[in-house]
Amino acid sequence: MVISARALNRSTLARQLLLDRVPIGVEDAVRRVVALQAQQPGSPYVALWNRVADFDPARLDKAVAGFELVRSTLMRLTLHLVHAEDYRAFREAMEPTLRGSRLHDPRFTAAGFTAADADALLPDLLAYAGESTRTGAQMRERLEAARGGPVEAVVWRMIRQYAPLWHAPTGPPWSFGAAQAFVTASTPLPVLGDPEAATAGLAVLIRRYLEGFGPASVPDMAQFTLAPRGKVREAVRLLDGDLEQVEGPDGTVLYDVPGAVLPDEDVPAPPRLMAMWDSVLLAYADRSRVIPAEYRKHVIRVNGDTLPTLLVDGYVAGVWRPVEGGIEASAFHPLPARVWAELASEAEALDGFLAARDRRVYSRYDHWWVKGLPVAETRVLPGA
Repeated sequence: MVISARALNRSTLARQLLLDRVPIGVEDAVRRVVALQAQQPGSPYVALWNRVADFDPARLDKAVAGFELVRSTLMRLTLHLVHAEDYRAFREAMEPTLRGSRLHDPRFTAAGFTAADADALLPDLLAYAGESTRTGAQMRERLEAARGGPVEAVVWRMIRQYAPLWHAPTGPPWSFGAAQAFVTASTPLPVLGDPEAATAGLAVLIRRYLEGFGPASVPDMAQFTLAPRGKVREAVRLLDGDLEQVEGPDGTVLYDVPGAVLPDEDVPAPPRLMAMWDSVLLAYADRSRVIPAEYRKHVIRVNGDTLPTLLVDGYVAGVWRPVEGGIEASAFHPLPARVWAELASEAEALDGFLAARDRRVYSRYDHWWVKGLPVAETRVLPGA
C-alpha cells in the first residue's frame, strides 16, 4: 500500500483531533494525542481548545491539581503534559536520552558534578519531594545540604530535568506560572539506569506515538523522542508482528498500528489557530506533513521557538498573535474570503477563551513579529 502526502496529513489531523472538535474529557484527550508540549504554560490550554468540544479550562486545572495529568521533562528533552498512567513507561523510554544529555552535559561536569554524584544525591531529593510539594528553592537548598556546600544553578537545573519529578501547579492564570514547585512522581517510580526497562518503555512510547501520529518512519519516531535511531529500530523490532508497514509517497517505509484511522485525503480540514509548540509541528523528521518547506524557518525559529500558527486546509499558512482588539492573523500567502471568514469565527471564539485567563498569552514572543515575517496579508480579526 502506498499512501500519499496529503493522506498522511489527514491521518495526522484525524488522530490529533483536528478534523473535528471531539466531545471527550481532558484526560482522555491528552492520551489520544499522546502528549502536549508544555514549556509555555498556556499552550496546553490552547491545544485542547482546538481539539475538545466545549472545552472547559477548569477541567484541565482540576486534572493537573489532582496529578491525573502531569508535567515533566520527557520527549525532546522538554516539558510535556501527559497522563499520569503513561508517565512511567514514557520516562523509562527517555531514560538514556535524559541521562546522557543532562548528567553528561559539559556544564554539569564543569561544575564539579558527575553522573555518579547525581545517582548518590537523587534518593534523598526524591524522598524529600515525596513528603510534600517543594519549591525550587527548597529543592536546591536540600541538594546543597546533601552536597555539603553551594551548587551552581546549572547543576540544579540538570538534576531536576533528569529526576523523575512532576511539576506542581503554581498558577494562575494557567496551572503553571514562572515559579516552579515539584513533587516526586507517584509510585511505582520509573526504573532508572536499566537498559531493558528503557527498551521496553520505548516500545510502549513508539506504539503510542503511532496511534497518535502515524503512519510514521523511524526518523519520525526518533525526532519525536530524540532517542537514537538505532534504539528506535530496536523498539520497532520488539513490536514485530504488532505493526503494519505502508509505503510513503517517496518510497519511505512507514509503520502504523493495525486498524488505525486513515481518512480519505480529500476529507475537509477546518482552519485552526494552533498553540505555540503544538506537537503536530514538531512530531516528524519530515515537517512537510504539516508545514510547507518554504515556511518552516519562519515558524520554527533558530532558538527553537515554534510560533502559534494558522492551519488552513491542514497545512501551516501563517501565524497569529493576540493584540489589542482581537487576534492578528498574518498569512504567508493570499487566502480566499471564505477562509478569512472561517478564521474570523475561530479568532472570535479564541479571543473570548483567552480573555478569561490571559488575552496576551504569547506577548513575550512579539519580538519575532518585530524582526519581520514574510507576510502576504495581515488582518486583525475582532475579538469577542
